[in-house]
Amino acid sequence: MTRKALMTTAVLLCAASMLVFGFWAYFAPESFIDFVDYYPYNEHLTHDAGAFQIGIGATLLFGLVWKDTTLVVLAGFVVASGLHTLSHYLDRHIGGHSSDVPTLGVFVLVALIAIIARIRMRRAA
Repeated sequence: MTRKALMTTAVLLCAASMLVFGFWAYFAPESFIDFVDYYPYNEHLTHDAGAFQIGIGATLLFGLVWKDTTLVVLAGFVVASGLHTLSHYLDRHIGGHSSDVPTLGVFVLVALIAIIARIRMRRAA
């Protein structure tokens, strides 16, 4: 196996571990907590952990296809923070602050604008 193939395999395995457990925590938090045996159960924090694990997994995959590190990290941030914002919206009935969703959403919007600007910069170069 070449070094490049070994590196790609390692990144894919790491991404898969983050994505599998992240999606599980995000979409089936009670089942996930039962599996990891980590109590007391907190639905919102489990959603948040899943959101950030999905973001890490996505960032690993983005790193395999894009060479622009700024674009990679911004896209990973959008995935993680977008899901984090969504979890605050969906879990608003169990706590948090009324300012959480708009505040978190602004940062996602800032990152999306930065992604668009970065893509335009690259095209103009």
